[in-house]
Amino acid sequence: MAKLPIVARSAVRKPNETMRLVVVTIVGVVFGFFIGISFPAISITKLHFPSGFVAYVEEKNSGLSAQALLNQAYTVSRNAGRNGSEPTSNTTMKIYVPTNPRGAESLAPGIVVPESDFHQHRLWGNPDEDLPFKPKYLVTFTVGISQKDNINRAVKKFSENFAILLFHYDGRVSEWDEFEWSKRAIHISIRRQAKWWYAKRFLHPDIVAPYEYIFIWDEDLGVEHFNAEEYIKLVKKYQLEISQPGLEPDKGLTWQMTKRRGDRQVHKDTEEREGWCSDPHVPPCAAFVEIMAPVFSRDAWRCVWHMIQNDLVHGWGLDFALRKCVDPAHEKIGVVDSQWIVHQVVPSLGNQGQAEQGKAPWEGVRERCRKEWGIFQTRMAEAEKAYYETIGVTPPNVTFVS
Repeated sequence: MAKLPIVARSAVRKPNETMRLVVVTIVGVVFGFFIGISFPAISITKLHFPSGFVAYVEEKNSGLSAQALLNQAYTVSRNAGRNGSEPTSNTTMKIYVPTNPRGAESLAPGIVVPESDFHQHRLWGNPDEDLPFKPKYLVTFTVGISQKDNINRAVKKFSENFAILLFHYDGRVSEWDEFEWSKRAIHISIRRQAKWWYAKRFLHPDIVAPYEYIFIWDEDLGVEHFNAEEYIKLVKKYQLEISQPGLEPDKGLTWQMTKRRGDRQVHKDTEEREGWCSDPHVPPCAAFVEIMAPVFSRDAWRCVWHMIQNDLVHGWGLDFALRKCVDPAHEKIGVVDSQWIVHQVVPSLGNQGQAEQGKAPWEGVRERCRKEWGIFQTRMAEAEKAYYETIGVTPPNVTFVS
């Protein structure tokens, strides 16, 4: 008898098995859907995709990295989930760059301009043609009209490489128009304020960043023996971050450290330690310049500006603390002897004070100066003590100047 051929069991499925497979598939899909919407969103930035997939995404979206696109996709899905609706144009392209300056995180980095300057621009033409020449340095004077002629002589010692900025403490500005250079200068007029008040408010480091050196000078300086370009050459040669011209030793009161030496171009604290200074840690033996005619590099000024107290306007005591802004101070702070000036000691700002309790206006101003000196010393000492205590270090001894 012939045998019937054997048919594999898998070749023919029974109708009930096929139905069972369909049902299991549908149940699995539904179950997976509910599992997916029940779990918290997973940050796409935490996922690592195969290199082939990343390359494909970048190729299809030239100009954008795969990671940026994935981040954007995550942001869109997150916002849509929160809103319970489809994403809109308001939520699809949000910018947040934490490395931008504070407050500018929502801007694309390419548009952020964190610094400015005092360059004057015209109101017409192409912006990139406004400034055929940009000054390298900045010199500021705090002035009153009574010193107009003296400032005119001083400004002529500065070449076109210097931008000129005048702070007017007496409110009289138009009278300066008789000088041709005044028409190109920057004038800031606020009555009865001191030099360091202006400096704190108008010489922010991000404003003066384009200038290599910043001169912050008084109005009563004789400049017959001074040339600004030669001064800059010597500052660069001796790598001075904070400096001042030497002061004529026979004119007015000044510290021994800042008096002009007739036998050299520059002197620093390093040289003075071998001479009359017995204790290099006690002012004025420490690295030192006075506040009447200081010159700062842009880097040193960034530190000094932050040290200037907002309410202490005369700056007394600041000169003893300047050494904290450069290291090593005895190498980077110095006096330029071959370019020297004369302090004329004109009490013009003192006359802007107010007579009280039988005291002349200048007496009240001088009393405020001394009071500010003490306040600044105390604040500096307490701030440094608090810092050392936070790191578990015994604070060094602090010597005050009486």
